[in-house]
Amino acid sequence: MIAYLKGILLKKTTGRLIIDNGGIGYEVIVPLSTFYVLPEEEEQVSLHIYTHVKEDAFILFGFKTVLEKDIFRMLISVSGIGPKLAVNILSGVGPDVLLEAISTGDVGRLQAIPGVGKKTAERIALELKDKAQEVGIDLDLPKLTITVVQDRTVFDDALSALVNLGYSVKPAKKAVENAISNLDEVSLEEVIKEALRLLV
Repeated sequence: MIAYLKGILLKKTTGRLIIDNGGIGYEVIVPLSTFYVLPEEEEQVSLHIYTHVKEDAFILFGFKTVLEKDIFRMLISVSGIGPKLAVNILSGVGPDVLLEAISTGDVGRLQAIPGVGKKTAERIALELKDKAQEVGIDLDLPKLTITVVQDRTVFDDALSALVNLGYSVKPAKKAVENAISNLDEVSLEEVIKEALRLLV
């Protein structure tokens, strides 16, 4: 089983990468939380890997942090949640916020994640609450203070808009984070305006 992969990032598209390691290109599926912090293509990258083996497939899921991988493994332990849905859940909300929602049993917050229905949210909260609390304690996670994750949709849409305008992901992500932190009232239009001002 592959647990860790380091190499050159040959290609990245939303949710899917190709990493060159020793002349072999590994395709890796990643959540948005990892995608947003990736280096540029042709630069070195390292990821924690979960290897999913099926009868007809050998699929690699990659994560920038151990926390993301731990949450992913917790999610797929829940009945009815496969690896792809687990990645979608991680992509729908930041790992810290997701861990907090699970540990507090916030079914409403979980249900707001795209692809998660009421019954799935209830199963996640019921089955993973204790595990999520343990993970938080083990990692000594600080209380979440970054405003950007409070409205992931605005963050994602603003970042996408800046990338489409030609800005690289790293500076665009930082600008959006700072823009949301600077604003009293968060709206997509205002976040983009403020982010553009910061980038200039």
